[in-house]
Amino acid sequence: MTGYGVADGSVAGGRLQVEIRTVNHRHFNAQIKVPGNLKEFEGQLRERLREHIDRGHVTLAARWTEDAPRGSRIRVDVDRARDVLSALEDLMTTLDLDGEVDVGFIASRPEVLNLVAGEGAVVEWTEIEAVVRDAMEPLLAARATEGAALGRELELRLSMIEEQLRTVEERAPDRLSAERDRLRKVVAELMDGRELNEDRLAQEIALIAEKLDTTEEIVRLRTHLAVARQAIPEEAPVGKRLGFLAQEMLREMNTIGSKANDAPIAHAVIAMKGELEKFREQAENVE
Repeated sequence: MTGYGVADGSVAGGRLQVEIRTVNHRHFNAQIKVPGNLKEFEGQLRERLREHIDRGHVTLAARWTEDAPRGSRIRVDVDRARDVLSALEDLMTTLDLDGEVDVGFIASRPEVLNLVAGEGAVVEWTEIEAVVRDAMEPLLAARATEGAALGRELELRLSMIEEQLRTVEERAPDRLSAERDRLRKVVAELMDGRELNEDRLAQEIALIAEKLDTTEEIVRLRTHLAVARQAIPEEAPVGKRLGFLAQEMLREMNTIGSKANDAPIAHAVIAMKGELEKFREQAENVE
């Protein structure tokens, strides 16, 4: 589900802004972008996101908006500067370019110059956590609103499937009667006027009825529908469970379709599969 939240607060004497975005994704995938002097907190930031978000691509970006932390200093990585210079000189030689390497360009590389906290600047996790918490509030509210809308959409798809399933149930007795009449007609033609063995015919019809019976599949499908309907409003993450239930519903629909031998039932199964595909697509967006 999508969401957005931003907040800023005082951290180590400076002002830190935290921005969090989420978009749909089948799994939890976090991307964290923080200043160099906050790299040590990446693991804690990831865990805090994981506590609130079960599925989705999450991007957390933090930046200093006012002043640097107390006692901060500029650190120069001379070895990196040499590497950048050497790479640029090799490039100029390879491409036969004139000119000189600009020191300003080398210094602009983030791996060469970066801001680090000095001994007097202590960045506390609790200060960062407070800003992250404030940024999470609007994000989670937005995701909750979208989740409610997705829940209504999923409920609608389940209702559409149930409507087609009623068609299958109502058609089942007529299908067996039609099959019985068809079999009787075929046997009568084969007997060519001779007397039918009604007992034998009844046995054959019973065997065919057993093969075409979809009662078990219908009961299981209704059970899956009921479980899915109960899961949708739950507070706990249900997206993966709904995905599993969709697989099981498709299994029962396929079996009903293979036993159908009846155009109206086959059409109803096709309609159910169409609604189930819409359900599955939306379920992938649900946490």
